[in-house]
Amino acid sequence: MIEGQHGLSWPRWQRLVTAAEDLGYYGIFRSDHFSDPQGPYMDALETWTSLGWVAAITKRIAFGTLVSPVSFRNPVILAWQASAIDALAGGRLRLGVGAGWQDREHNAFGFELGDLDTRFARLEESLQVIRTLTRSGEPASFAGEFFTLQDAYLQPRSPRSDGPPIVIGGNGPRRTLPLVAKYADEWNAVNLNLGDFKERAQRLDTLLSEQGRDPSSVKRTKMTFAQVGRTEQDLAAKVSPEDLARHRERNGFVGTPSELVDLLGRHAEAGVQGVMLQWWDLDDLTGLELIASDVLPKLT
Repeated sequence: MIEGQHGLSWPRWQRLVTAAEDLGYYGIFRSDHFSDPQGPYMDALETWTSLGWVAAITKRIAFGTLVSPVSFRNPVILAWQASAIDALAGGRLRLGVGAGWQDREHNAFGFELGDLDTRFARLEESLQVIRTLTRSGEPASFAGEFFTLQDAYLQPRSPRSDGPPIVIGGNGPRRTLPLVAKYADEWNAVNLNLGDFKERAQRLDTLLSEQGRDPSSVKRTKMTFAQVGRTEQDLAAKVSPEDLARHRERNGFVGTPSELVDLLGRHAEAGVQGVMLQWWDLDDLTGLELIASDVLPKLT
């Protein structure tokens, strides 16, 4: 999982995507931001342009957004982009959608973020619009507070009759999980330790049952900070002792290859079905290669 606002250029993106495809990873995912919350502006390759390139150049990997904020991404355009890119990729896109949160990018580029109530109301309407446009086999209409459709229909369509799977990221039991239960195909937790993950997953099971949905119908994944070292000494050269302790407390994906194999096993036992490695060093292909050679072959 790549933080695209953190210096992502075309050459870096092309190297990372090629590595994910060639090294045997399940997929590659990326954030959708104009900038970091603070600090200097860096390269921030526009997200959906970059995903079009992935769809055209790769043959195997899944890919998508974690997540595109509807505070500056109109859901009609998102549905249009997602349908077209998923068609090009033969059905490998996963569409991550979020409410938006970062003040700096909204203020800088003239988008109104709004308070929490507004953000989540807009997100829910956006999910309804996206589902309507990507899943309806005929022209459809929708009338809401933020968005309106009148006999709207998108082509080309995803090769999947129910459109690209919708991913909702976040940990909130009061706002986020109810939206997952209503609209999502995948829940992506963010940096949760495994105890909290299991508690939230049980809450999601209850909410899904209340919606008349099979709890097993929603995939459970986790995005987490990642760093690997061949030895503890290698790891210490990359991560400070304080940060290492903090990430391990959260069950972050940090350690030697053998530690990561064990950690993934504990995640699987807790019900995590996929781990997105938040890979901050965009030039560290050696670490990706080490995971591919010493961790991935040991997964079942």
